[in-house]
Parts: sequence; structure tokens; C-alpha cells
Amino acid sequence: MERYTIIKEVGNGTFGNVWRALSKQYGEVVAIKKMKKKYYSWEECINLREVKSLRKMNHPNIVKLQEVIRENDVLYFVFEYMECNLYQLMKDRRIFFSEAEVRNWCFQVFQGLAYIHQRGYFHRDLKPENLLVSKDIIKIADFGLAREINTQPPFTEYVSTRWYRAPEVLLQSPTYGPPVDMWAMGAIMAELFSLRPLFPGSSEADEIYKICSVIGSPTKNEWSEGLELASAINYQFPQVAGIHLSVLMPGVAEDAINLIKALCSWDPCKRPTALEALQHPFFQSCFYVPPSLRFKAVTFARTPPAGTRGVLEQKCGGRYPVSLSKPKPTNCFSSAKPQPSLSEGVQRKLDMNNQKDVTNNDKNPKNYVKQQPRYRPPGMNGPSSASSFGKMHGVSDAAEKLANMNVGTGRPLAKPTVPPPMKAGGWHGQSQQLIPGRAAYIRKVAG
Repeated sequence: MERYTIIKEVGNGTFGNVWRALSKQYGEVVAIKKMKKKYYSWEECINLREVKSLRKMNHPNIVKLQEVIRENDVLYFVFEYMECNLYQLMKDRRIFFSEAEVRNWCFQVFQGLAYIHQRGYFHRDLKPENLLVSKDIIKIADFGLAREINTQPPFTEYVSTRWYRAPEVLLQSPTYGPPVDMWAMGAIMAELFSLRPLFPGSSEADEIYKICSVIGSPTKNEWSEGLELASAINYQFPQVAGIHLSVLMPGVAEDAINLIKALCSWDPCKRPTALEALQHPFFQSCFYVPPSLRFKAVTFARTPPAGTRGVLEQKCGGRYPVSLSKPKPTNCFSSAKPQPSLSEGVQRKLDMNNQKDVTNNDKNPKNYVKQQPRYRPPGMNGPSSASSFGKMHGVSDAAEKLANMNVGTGRPLAKPTVPPPMKAGGWHGQSQQLIPGRAAYIRKVAG
């Protein structure tokens, strides 16, 4: 650690402290995380889930961990330094992000996710705090809950911050996969447009209620497996009709609304994969760098653990090695090339935010059938017509039990303009539309 000069502390969590520091050798600003837990051997360090996953990954939209240091049984992780996270950009913002900004960020994250999933992993903890930003570049961070797709189930039911947790996880499904990342991205994408969380549940049961209030309660035709999962834990879905997402995000392009709707499908088999999301019309103005230009194709010949392959492939047709998904037309994207293993003494790990305790401390949805007041999603104050776009009007925020506040949702009707071609990280533009500050919305990061 004598090779680094500590500048200041930038984060303090349950599992570690994060400092901004300067490399004396290279003059480079880095982020150093000091773990509070003691580690008494290198073997213990290299078996950390973050280390094992990131040893196989090297991508421009995944935060790089440059060095792992163990001194006096204290473990340090040296990361590339990023200016802030996505939540910090949103929390006090009074101006809507432009569609081009949202498109650029989401495009980059989907590229990173496509790479992660092709490498045989899924993240399990996507949220604005774990998406780090420097200028126009965004990178995925915190692999503390990452799992291999072909890991032997059952998985823990506690993954991700509650507001971005997929319904199959909320209902304690023993098997899930990359589609949980796609659900989280749908919620994050909606939050980027509205600057309000889409499903701000105060407990697991309330989270399901919030989801039903936005996308409607699932039917047997929509998600029969979900009804079976609910029945297994004696949970009864509230009967709510839901609303159209354009009501929550007036003026947002129809392509963006359609992509969010697809990502936030009840049935994980119906959510697009990251590669399919990159091909969505919402991203037609982006320049996608073909994987073949960054890494050569490789096929995954992994065999899922006994007892899981048949079930999962029957569910979703094998779009992922072992996951919940639905067969779709084959796309033209290549897979990733394995990266060389790290030299002895340096392992890769990523944990920019706090690791998550896999113990479920939330309220279990079991037996949760109590009648709740009608939930009014953020940005909604009754149906909005196209003629009202561009006018400032008062809107009721989420649930009264979360906060009582008025927010403005005036957003001009999006004009069918064609933005200039861009590539990830290359857009420079201006945001428009004033809105009240996000600080008024009380955000509780669950778990």
C-alpha cells in the first residue's frame, strides 16, 4: 500500500471503506477498497466470487480491478476510478435526461451484460448505485452476488436491491438466471426517464403489489409458473389492472416504452436477452461494435448440473446455458473469447459497493393478502393525453405510505427526429425539461 497516496474517503459501508487514492508509480487516480473482514491466505482471497468471475472478464463497460493486495491479513482492492454512480446523477437532478443520454447509457450497459452472460455469469445486483459513470462512459460494478449460469440450484432468494428484484426471485423460485438482470435493466431504464423508481416497494409483498399496480396482475396465460410459485408460499396476487407505461413517462418514444415493457415482463422467458435488446429499434441510431472486433467467437459446451438442465431447457428453450428464458430467432452476435488467467499474486475482483448479506431480512410475501390502498406509480395523476404533453401539471407520487409530495411531469411530446449516429460513450448533448429535485423522494436501499 506504500505505492499509493490516500486522498480522501469516498465511501464507508458494512463490508469495507473506499478511498480515492493516487498511484505514486503512474500518477493515476484510483479507488481503493479496504475490506473489514480479515483474510488469512491467498487461497481465501482468490476463491471470492468477485475474483473468480472477473478473472474471466475484460470489457470496456465493466469496471476494472487493477490489483488485489493483502497486507497483515487486510485485503485491499484497487479499481480504476470512476467519477460517480448513476444514482448520484439522478438523486438531486431537476432536469430530465435526454433520450439520447438514456439510450447511450443503456446501450453500453446492455453491451456489458451481453458479455457477462456470454461468459457464463449473471450479475444479480444491477441497480443505479452499481452503474458507475465518468463523462459519457458507464460501467457495471459490484460482482459480489454474481453467479455462474450453470451453478447448481437452488439459489438464494435474496438477490439485488428490492426495487430492482425480479418477480421470480421475490416469489422464491429456486431456479433463475440472466433474465433477472434484464428485469432490473427495465426498471433502471424507466427510472432514467422519470427520475423516480418504478417499483419502490417497502417490503417483498409491497414490491409485488407495486409491480402489479404498474404492469397488472399476472394471469395464467401470462405466467402460469408464477402463479404456482405464489401458491407454494400461500401468496395471493392482488387483482390490479395496471396502467400503460406512457402514462408514467409522457413524451418518451414508443420504442423506449416497448423495450421497458418487454424487459419488465412477468414471465422471464418472455424478456429479451441482452443481445436481443441491443437489436431493439430503440438503439437503431447506435453504432454497435461487433463482438468479433473485440473478441473471437467461442461456444459454451458447459453441461448444467444434473437435474436442472431438463427443467430449465424445457422452460425457456435453452437461450442461456442454464436460465429462465424463451426461444427467440438466432441473432448474429458472436460470443466472447476467454481472457488469459492473471499472473500469480494478482487476482481480479469487483466490489465498488457493499456486498450483500444473502440473509433475507425483508418481509416474506407468504400469507400477504391484506387489502392495500390503490398504488399510484411515480409520475401518474390519471391518464394523460397527447395534448397535455409539454404542460406542467401536478402529479401524485408513489404510495402515501412512502411519501406525500407533488412532482411535475411536464415533458414535451417527442418529435420524430433522427439523432446523428453514435457509438457507446460517444454522445455529447444537452438535456431538457425542468422537474422538481429527486431529493424530495425518500430512497431506502433495501438489503
